Amino acid sequence: MKLLLRLTAQRWLWLIVIPLGLVFCMWQAAQLAREQALSNLQDDAENELRLSAVNLNGYLLRYDYLPQMLATREGIRRFLASPEGQDPMPLNLLLDRFRFMAGVSDVYLLDQDAYTIAASNWHRPNTFIGHNYAFRSYYTEAIAGRQGRFYGLGTQSLERGYFFSSPVWLDDTSPDARPDGVLVIKVLLDDVEESWAEQDAELFVTDSDNIIFMASHPELRMNALHSLSDEEREALKATRRYAIEPLSPSGIVLEAPFGPDSYIVSFAHGPLSGGRYLSLTRPMPEFGWRIHILKPLTPVISAQWIAALMAGGLYGVITLGGGIGWQRLRLSREREAFAERERQTLARVRDELEASVERRTRDLVASNQRLSGEIEERRRAEENLRQTQDELIQAAKLAVLGQLAAGINHELNQPLAAIRAYAENARRYIELAKVAKADANLEQIVELTQRVADISAQLRQFSRKSSERQETISVQACIEYALRLFHSRLRDDCVQVIQHWPKETLWVDGDLVRLEQVLVNLIGNALQAMKETPFPTLTLSAKVAHHQVLISVADNGPGIAEQHIGQIFEPFFTTKAPGSGLGLGLSISSRIMDDLGGKLQVANQATGGARLTVILPCSSPPDSRTALSSVKENNNHA
Repeated sequence: MKLLLRLTAQRWLWLIVIPLGLVFCMWQAAQLAREQALSNLQDDAENELRLSAVNLNGYLLRYDYLPQMLATREGIRRFLASPEGQDPMPLNLLLDRFRFMAGVSDVYLLDQDAYTIAASNWHRPNTFIGHNYAFRSYYTEAIAGRQGRFYGLGTQSLERGYFFSSPVWLDDTSPDARPDGVLVIKVLLDDVEESWAEQDAELFVTDSDNIIFMASHPELRMNALHSLSDEEREALKATRRYAIEPLSPSGIVLEAPFGPDSYIVSFAHGPLSGGRYLSLTRPMPEFGWRIHILKPLTPVISAQWIAALMAGGLYGVITLGGGIGWQRLRLSREREAFAERERQTLARVRDELEASVERRTRDLVASNQRLSGEIEERRRAEENLRQTQDELIQAAKLAVLGQLAAGINHELNQPLAAIRAYAENARRYIELAKVAKADANLEQIVELTQRVADISAQLRQFSRKSSERQETISVQACIEYALRLFHSRLRDDCVQVIQHWPKETLWVDGDLVRLEQVLVNLIGNALQAMKETPFPTLTLSAKVAHHQVLISVADNGPGIAEQHIGQIFEPFFTTKAPGSGLGLGLSISSRIMDDLGGKLQVANQATGGARLTVILPCSSPPDSRTALSSVKENNNHA
């Protein structure tokens, strides 16, 4: 018992440890895969961010020389010397050609007071001509004699652009000379953003005020990276860098750091909400900007799942291999132990063989005697078992008789009461010397006593034990006999009996008593099943099919539940109320049919109720003498 408890405890321990090990292995593999995937994703992001920063820097700086070069053009200086007396159209056309050749957005010339006097967009509704840009830093830096730069929204076009400016000198030989004008070019950033949109990442640029000035996703542009205070908003409005843009917060949420200038982020709202990203930032000191990249964590999640599944599969293979190896090791040890025990036994037997020949001879004689006794005991046990089975069958038959007792008692009481009445009348008629009437009453008494004898013969015939003698049986006569035992019950319960069988007699080989018991059990069960049925109908049929006789007993009761059909022939299985039966009838009937070389089948009918079918091999009709004996025996049943 202790060994069994210990083995059970070990089994439960393994059932707990193995799943926990699987969960831990998959979790650990997922964590390692996450770290590795994040590291790879960070490397990819750093490479893409560096290339994007270099491309943006090169894209903008290639225009850095252009204002200074144009400022030295003689036509621009000559026009700037006396703009009032000249036609600006040739200069406008010249600046437009420069714009087209350089691939920039606009080229325009400011005078010393920051008014635009010539521009490449002179012909557009939002032309710069006549507008004053003294508030722009690119003007203040250029008019001070330096190269100027500026980024922001254009006041006329409201387009984002980067502005390069250069002073225009009419006389640059004097140390105190002041520039006479400013030449400005404007470069749009759409081409850069279009190239970013092709990457599997989100890129955006923020200025020193954390305003997203450039972004691969259009809805991120002109948003504040974080919420701005009222003071910061007022300061930005004063610069007029972003015109009247609301500068709404982007909704970025820093979830966890992942190295220098690297975070796991998400967005509370906006176009990127619902996803998680790895964010890296790189400064661009040439422009005072910071460029950011957002790499989706989808590859990381996929890598986690793949690693977890692979680890789980590897763990399962290792566990299975370990289990097989342990099992083989255990079997090998058991075989070795068994072989060792056998070797020891053989050695001991070999050493003791010569000394124990006589003793073994006596043991052999005693063993033969014990074996003979065991054989005799086995024979007696088999005989007792067979007798017990017969007694169990007989007990089942007596149980059926007990169920029929009430009806049979009623059948006996009627003729007994009539006999008493006729006897009293006969005595009275004898006293009155009416011999004829007394004789008529006595004749009635004789007929009634014959009826009681017939009923008694039926009970005696059904209750007698089987002789296990194979004989040729009339199927119709056997069914009619079994049906007569239920005569009173059929009448009292108003059961309609329908019979279907051919006119010619059907014959089977078997034990008459056992076959009668099977049919009585089936009819009794059918009547029990129809106890609550409003119009009970019992259908008895017999036919020949494929050299077999099929005897069916069907009812129109509730039928058998599908979950019970497979258990219906098991011993002691019953759906009746406690005290209504032991559940042995169908089990014994099935055993009887197996002994007779047939079988018993059960099925539910489509119209309702159950149908039990007895299947026996068909037999040829007996000879005339045997047929006459069988008819007499069947008549005795009646």
